[in-house]
Amino acid sequence: MAQTTGSTTGNPDELEQKQVLKQYLNETREALVWKLEGLTEKQARWPLVPSGNNLLGLVKHCASTEIGYFGTCFGRDWPTPEELPSDQALEADPQADWYATADESIASVVGLYRRAWAFCDETIDTLPLDTVGHVPWWGNREVTLFRIITHVANDITRHAGHADILRELTDRSVGLRPDNTNMPDWQAGEAAVYLDKLKNLAERARD
Repeated sequence: MAQTTGSTTGNPDELEQKQVLKQYLNETREALVWKLEGLTEKQARWPLVPSGNNLLGLVKHCASTEIGYFGTCFGRDWPTPEELPSDQALEADPQADWYATADESIASVVGLYRRAWAFCDETIDTLPLDTVGHVPWWGNREVTLFRIITHVANDITRHAGHADILRELTDRSVGLRPDNTNMPDWQAGEAAVYLDKLKNLAERARD
C-alpha cells in the first residue's frame, strides 16, 4: 500500500506543481493518440521497423505502463484487469502489451488509454507528491509519487517520439499538433531539395 504523509488540500504550491506536471503529461498523451487519427486498422497495426514497433501497439503499451505505475505501485487495482495482458500472457509473450490482438481495435485501445488517464490522474490528484509507493518490477523499490510522475512523463514522451517517426513512415504525416506541423512552410519541391542536401552531406561524410 502507498504510504501518505499528508494532504495536498490547501497547499497551493503542491497543487500548482501537480498542474504543471499533468499539463505536460496530458499534452504528450494527446500527441500520442493523435498519431492514430485517420489511419486504417491495418496501418495502425503495421510494424514499420525491425523491432516490430507499431502505432497501435505503442498506445496499448502506454496504457498498461501508466496503469502499472499509478495503480499497482500505489495499491490501486485496475477495475477490469481482463483488459490488460495477464502475467501469464506476458510470460508466454514478453511483447504481449506491444500489439493489438485480433479482437482489439483502434477505438478500443484508445478508449482504454483514455480511461487509464482518468484512473491515473485520480492517483495524482488524491495523493501528495511525497507519497511513497513500491515498484515491483524495480525490486519493490520505494519511490515517491513525484518521481513516478516524472518517470512516466519521460517514458510516454519517448514513445510519442517513436510515434512521430512511425506515422511519417506510414503516410508522411508530421506535426506537433493537428494545427502545427512544427516544420518549415516549404513551397513545392523545397522539401525534396532539403532531403537531397542531407543525403549529399551524408554521402560525403567519412565512415
